[in-house]
Amino acid sequence: MPGRTASRRKTAPVTEEGGDPEKGAWSAAVGVLARRDVAVEQLRAILLGKSFPEAAVNAAVERLQRERYLDDASLAARYARSRLELRGQGQHRVRQGLRRRGVAGATIEAGIREALGEVSEAGVVDRLARRYWTQRRRDAPARRLRGLWAFLVRRGFPSDLVHERLRELWPRWSDVLAGLDAGDLEQE
Repeated sequence: MPGRTASRRKTAPVTEEGGDPEKGAWSAAVGVLARRDVAVEQLRAILLGKSFPEAAVNAAVERLQRERYLDDASLAARYARSRLELRGQGQHRVRQGLRRRGVAGATIEAGIREALGEVSEAGVVDRLARRYWTQRRRDAPARRLRGLWAFLVRRGFPSDLVHERLRELWPRWSDVLAGLDAGDLEQE
């Protein structure tokens, strides 16, 4: 179908001679934000990748920030909350994801603090631990507990929190946790 192919072709940012690149950058930025939540640096990279002039990109980003459509602080809090609560990821993994998106360090930490005020990281660890424990009933308890510890630390939860929660949930086998350290996972 010729019509479908033509509509999917990428066009240059300025479609007509003398067109306004700032309006084009604004329109493209709004389109990106309509599809997904992005950080300031991500949006800049996307718009520059579409060959918009840097001045037009900066103007679009500044306007979006001024009108509060683009806000790294609220993005960090939403991202942290959803990753903790819905995806079962710990604060280390959340921090890593926000860094990849180009969010600044202080903004990341503020977002994580806000999310931890609403979502109990210990509660998330408990939920994941119980599910893991029941799914691996065939494994011996000692092996299951070591595997569970490694699973939770890889998901980004602080190892001291994981130790604490697992000792409380399965005190009978807690001696298995002695000597386990997050550095051990890097050697595997």
